[in-house]
Amino acid sequence: MNIYKKILEEKGKISALAPMEDVTDTVFRQVLCDIGKPDLFFTEFMSTDGFMSKGRDKVIHRLEFTDIERPVTFQLWGNNPDNYAQTVKDIVKYNPDGIDINIGCSVRSVLSHGHCSALIKEPELVEEIIKAVRSESQDVPVSVKTRLGYDEIITDEWFSFLLKRNLDLITVHGRISKDGYSTPANWEEIEKVVRLRNEISPNTVILGNGDVNSLNQADEYISKYDVDGVMVGRGILQNPWLFSRRENIGKDERIDVLKKHLKLFDKVSEDRKPFYSQRKYMKMYISNFDGASELRSELMKCNTVEEVLSIV
Repeated sequence: MNIYKKILEEKGKISALAPMEDVTDTVFRQVLCDIGKPDLFFTEFMSTDGFMSKGRDKVIHRLEFTDIERPVTFQLWGNNPDNYAQTVKDIVKYNPDGIDINIGCSVRSVLSHGHCSALIKEPELVEEIIKAVRSESQDVPVSVKTRLGYDEIITDEWFSFLLKRNLDLITVHGRISKDGYSTPANWEEIEKVVRLRNEISPNTVILGNGDVNSLNQADEYISKYDVDGVMVGRGILQNPWLFSRRENIGKDERIDVLKKHLKLFDKVSEDRKPFYSQRKYMKMYISNFDGASELRSELMKCNTVEEVLSIV
């Protein structure tokens, strides 16, 4: 039984944290294991082209994880089937719980090279990529994260195609590639994907993604739209405690979590990531208490972990 079916059997639904570049790294995921862990983690997305180049050492850290973060699915991106096959052949030795193909990212510089959601326009290439991943994935589940279309909604056509590939899981972001986040996620179209799944590939797990900001909302959407679970993305940036269902997190706990995060960063990632990459986490943790704004302003002036720790 694959990990997605196992979670469903045990819990009846799946809560997942979306892969987000320069956000959902092993440090942040380890912190979430303490303050509110989802049922399923995804790594930051790793370039298969980068992994198969001389720059492998500069991208492989995106797949780092510890056992407390399990289950964790590796997410990959690229548009070269051979690079996918060779990458998967190498990374299955890390024993991931799943391998996910990114056909959802809509960053313009990525799309201009035909990667990620630009692949929605290239179904034959997508089929080659899925076959390439499967050829080397052994018994690791294979999945896709994607959108409703590229420049228009093509739910029936696109997801009928994907569902015929017998994927273990499909995550549906309820927007097209050209949409910004000001466009509300279209959960009615996500529901259509569920109906297609029931007809074409009943064993494929479907996660919905888009504009979910709490587990209570996730529960409501799971019931209303009949998805197997929900993937949360930007909601975690507003509330790192989201998966705990706890509210009104106090000042002392927020400061303690920031300290733990930065000490772990110092230990794990300092040589790979500049200190300023941690400012987003300071904004996440240091909020919703009297004096939070003033403290954040002070912390934003810091240039080292030691400076932050001395202030807090």
